[in-house]
Amino acid sequence: MPSADASTADLARLVISCPDQHGIVAAVSDVITDLGANIISLDQYSTGVEEGTFFQRTVFHLPNLAAKRPDVEEAVRTRLESRFDMDWRLTEVSAPRRVAIFASKTDHCLLDLLWRHRRGEIPMDITMVVSNHPDLAADVRSFGIPFFHVPVDRTDRSAAEAQHLDLLRGNVDLIVLARYMQILTPEFLDRVGAPVINIHHSFLPAFIGAGPYQKAKDRGVKLIGATAHYVTEDLDEGPIIEQDVIRVSHQHSVAQLTQFGADVERAVLSRAVKWHCEDRVIRHGGTTIVF
Repeated sequence: MPSADASTADLARLVISCPDQHGIVAAVSDVITDLGANIISLDQYSTGVEEGTFFQRTVFHLPNLAAKRPDVEEAVRTRLESRFDMDWRLTEVSAPRRVAIFASKTDHCLLDLLWRHRRGEIPMDITMVVSNHPDLAADVRSFGIPFFHVPVDRTDRSAAEAQHLDLLRGNVDLIVLARYMQILTPEFLDRVGAPVINIHHSFLPAFIGAGPYQKAKDRGVKLIGATAHYVTEDLDEGPIIEQDVIRVSHQHSVAQLTQFGADVERAVLSRAVKWHCEDRVIRHGGTTIVF
């Protein structure tokens, strides 16, 4: 489990969005300065010169942050929120996100996240792995992570989703679908209370269903890619966080294409999860702002 150290102690992130207008950056900086904090980094973006939406991610250092956090929240509420019609969130860098990973039988994305978690490369605490198959239990438990096997009846997902909600409720800040080959119902997404990130090959909407790499080979594709996105009620149409591609040719076999796909899926999913856990991703309608 990642732990706080001198590099993250007393560091906080303030992420804001609001209608763009004069004075936002100055006002945020004034609040942080008046609290006795020092800005470490600041990223900002506006969707338009006029009538745009403004986004900002600010990292700052405030000695004795844990004790002073209520003061920070009160200052943001009273001096910024109503003045700018601002949505905001404040997080402590030393507090990792609690993450649950859902997987099926395919292990490459799951094991990559477990390995990065063990090395402290992503600021997260993996609280559990949930799977509709028992195949990966030994691999997961070798990392010291709890594994839960919850079979899913495709004709009636309600029993499985009730078990999922019992496991997740109050225990997670993020759910990652690491090649979890089940559809989450709108009812589950509405009740789970945490964002969900999914990974899939970037052939969609082409080559739907089983054997996408054989279908891609048969059509002579020249690019293999992957997409990580937030899950919404519309299947595979949620806001995109990250994508990547690699070039392939007619010389590559289906097995090689599949391996290339696994490589790019691992990289794309790990970046998306890392960026989310670092508060670098802001959802804006059907798209994302990624700092």
